[in-house]
Amino acid sequence: MDKQLVEVFSAFDGKEEELIPILQKVQDALGFLSDDSIMEIARFTRVPVSSVFGVATFYAQFRFKPRGDTHILVCRGTACHVKGVTRILEEIENQLGIKEGETSIDRKYSIESVACIGACSLAPCVMVNGKVEANLTPQKIRKLFKTAVKIN
Repeated sequence: MDKQLVEVFSAFDGKEEELIPILQKVQDALGFLSDDSIMEIARFTRVPVSSVFGVATFYAQFRFKPRGDTHILVCRGTACHVKGVTRILEEIENQLGIKEGETSIDRKYSIESVACIGACSLAPCVMVNGKVEANLTPQKIRKLFKTAVKIN
């Protein structure tokens, strides 16, 4: 078993009712929930793999692919939508060579859409590693990612 998982599991008793906190801690430690980690969690909690996977897929907080070093959250809220976030997303995808929901092969970049980031007065906007980039245009996106290397 992975050393990180051993460390995470040491804080728990392996009870079924600990499943969600265990999933959260494993994701924090590994960055995502891999197939192997799901299997180890199932063994540790004595919960069927299908049930562990069912719980993990039910909640939006869990992810099954690693995030990139630079993680972009694209706001899809009403204000951003009205102000053209679709063009912004298309430009980000063009600049990075990946689509929304993907991580670049080198794990440098990932793109995720969210319902709202709570910065409506700054629309259209995205968050890059937790920092809001506001009042965006396709030109501003090109400038923001001018050093990005396309994957394709």
